[in-house]
Formats: sequence, structure tokens, C-alpha cells
Amino acid sequence: MPTLHIEHPITELATWVEAFNRFSEARTNAGVSGHRVSQPTDDDKYIYVDLDFDSMEEATSFKGFLEAVVWASPENSPGLAGTPKARILTEVDTGA
Repeated sequence: MPTLHIEHPITELATWVEAFNRFSEARTNAGVSGHRVSQPTDDDKYIYVDLDFDSMEEATSFKGFLEAVVWASPENSPGLAGTPKARILTEVDTGA
């Protein structure tokens, strides 16, 4: 299962969460099957997001949507305070 891992600085958590929630339907329509949002315990101005997909194509397409539509527009990403890093990850079987 591919995971789109995103991390970036934020201005304020409540503003970021409000913007994140506005794109709930877009995530569902793009095939996001689960998500996790985390913050470092020592930095309330940074966020980590993991979005799970059933296919690499869905993950790649949604990454492109974020880059072209969401992150490119201050109106769509008011809590963003820097350049996001986004990578598509796949699970590694360690045999354990």
C-alpha cells in the first residue's frame, strides 16, 4: 500500500486543520483509504501527514493535485508556512 508522506512548517495548528478538513472530499475522491496527522512533541509549528492509497497511480495523482492546486494557492493553504516535502513511500518487508 503506497503512502504519501508530507511534512512542512505551519503557521498555527487550528488554521492548518481547518484548511486540511476543507479538502476531505477531495481526499476521499482521490482514493485516500486512511490518514494520520502528527506533530513533533517539541515543535508545534511543524506537521506530518501520511495518506494511504490502494495504488501508486492514486498516490502520484494526489501528490500532483496538492502541488498544483493546494500548495500553489495561499487561499487553499492558509496554514502553510514553508515548502512542503512530499514523498510516496512503500512498505518494506523486513522478514520479521
